[in-house]
Amino acid sequence: EPARATFPDHPDHPGYPDPRTFDSLVDLLDDAAVRYAGRTTLSLRTDAGIELAWTPAELRHRARLAAWRLRALGLQPTDRLLTWSPSTPRLPAVYWGAQMARLIVVPLDLRMVPEVVQRIVAKAETRWLAVGSGLDAPDPAAAGLHDLEIHTIDELTADADDTFPPDWEAQLDSWPRPTRDDVWEVIYTSGSTGYPKGVMLSHGTVLSTVEACALLLPPREHRAVSLLPLSHLFEQAPVLFYGSAIGADVLYVRSRNPRVIFESLRDHHVTTMVVTPQLMDLFWNAIAREVERQGKKRAFDRLRSVARRLPYPLRRLLFRRVHAQLGGRLRLFVVAGAFLPPETQQNWEDLGVVVVQGYGATECGPAAATSEREHPTSTVGRTVPPVRIRLAENDKEILVAGPTVMPGYWRDPDASSAVLADGWYHTGDIGRYDERGNLVLSGRKKNIIVLPSGLNVYPEDIENVLQEAGIGQSVVLETAPGRIEAVVLPVGSLPLVSTTQAAPERPTDPEGVARQNGAIGAAIKSANARLSAHSRIDAWRLWPEPDFPRTHTLKIKRDDVRLWVAADGALPVREG
Repeated sequence: EPARATFPDHPDHPGYPDPRTFDSLVDLLDDAAVRYAGRTTLSLRTDAGIELAWTPAELRHRARLAAWRLRALGLQPTDRLLTWSPSTPRLPAVYWGAQMARLIVVPLDLRMVPEVVQRIVAKAETRWLAVGSGLDAPDPAAAGLHDLEIHTIDELTADADDTFPPDWEAQLDSWPRPTRDDVWEVIYTSGSTGYPKGVMLSHGTVLSTVEACALLLPPREHRAVSLLPLSHLFEQAPVLFYGSAIGADVLYVRSRNPRVIFESLRDHHVTTMVVTPQLMDLFWNAIAREVERQGKKRAFDRLRSVARRLPYPLRRLLFRRVHAQLGGRLRLFVVAGAFLPPETQQNWEDLGVVVVQGYGATECGPAAATSEREHPTSTVGRTVPPVRIRLAENDKEILVAGPTVMPGYWRDPDASSAVLADGWYHTGDIGRYDERGNLVLSGRKKNIIVLPSGLNVYPEDIENVLQEAGIGQSVVLETAPGRIEAVVLPVGSLPLVSTTQAAPERPTDPEGVARQNGAIGAAIKSANARLSAHSRIDAWRLWPEPDFPRTHTLKIKRDDVRLWVAADGALPVREG
């Protein structure tokens, strides 16, 4: 087996803090408030323009106001505070305020259905909810949350009023401070099985994740536009907490208007974006449509061929008109959360944007990643210190250990012991190392198909090949012993990343249906030519809806697809 590649030891970054010196995330904010006193750190863009722009000192002040109010409401250390709000600078202020009061935050995702929300509220055993305001904010009553004490994010972070004693800040300073071992947040998993589990995150766990981010994103001027939910660790760790530690300027966009989103990228002069592959595709498709509209596709493709032989700064210069629409300074995508098709990565790298891919989970933080210097396709890169990775001898399951690993699931010892053993977190993912020592993902352990011959089939590997062949999205299943089928979305379709994204139209006329089926069949044939004999698609079915059923983290609910296949035997099945 090749040697496992890892990142070098931490280099020194003069002028920036070392996250290893902090005892809590509150220390991180205290440091930022002094170190970057005159800079804007968090701002908010809506359809009306910039509505809020805070320095780290203002953010800290708002957090202290929230901390005082939360204690005044009767919350005591280790009490749970539910949060449910669109992204806005006031939400991080409540997060930090809860930390100062030594509470435990339980963030709810905006996409969660009422049944999941109610289940989480019951598991959290709390009666307090901090909710967002505005037309896009969730409605607790509609979710059946009638027995909670509800306060708005705006209310908790408002200016001090006459209920505050004159010495409130001195009293707050006398409170015991949180430590690295204190759990400050419980993030619930997507609950694709219907039973979400609460991942406990301590200050030390997240600070170790911030430490890892310093290797992936060396400190410098980072200007980011936040488009992912603040209820996810993938947004919190690299953008909010690491961004605050290095003085990054983060803009939250609160709009459903694509024009406003693109204007935000341009006007903020974004340099760095933390995204999912779906968001990368959405931005790329907008560029491609404009190129087609102008009749310049052939010239655009020729320039891309030339660009691949040039250094990245020259690529950006070559495509300076495209970059001007994105603010003129975009140089880095950090992507995780789903399979990254090599074509998607190559599209952006042709334009001079480096694509760094990460691998990890809420339970273990970032475990492996490519880097700005080395960012090959089809791999998730090297182990990221302070994490350690090994592959289980029997089935090559990826095991992760280190200070970024969670202490366990909230009040669920059985679920915790099922994934934690001797300090190692069992990810449920299968992997291998390539010839350069980079980690390559093969798929989910629970999804492996064992054929009657004893050979293993990895559905995710096949789905990735199908996507590269042109299939929008697919779910590969064994429908009978040794029979591999793919349930597919139409060629060229994309998963829906928001409720406002238009669903792809499907043909209804016979000729259009025939063309669609022909394109899918051709893509299946192309994929089969690249697959080993035992992994080839025997047949395919077209999913009847615009998108697959998904969890709130946009993962496909495979069990729902499997049940649909089992229940609908009369559905047309086309041989591969």
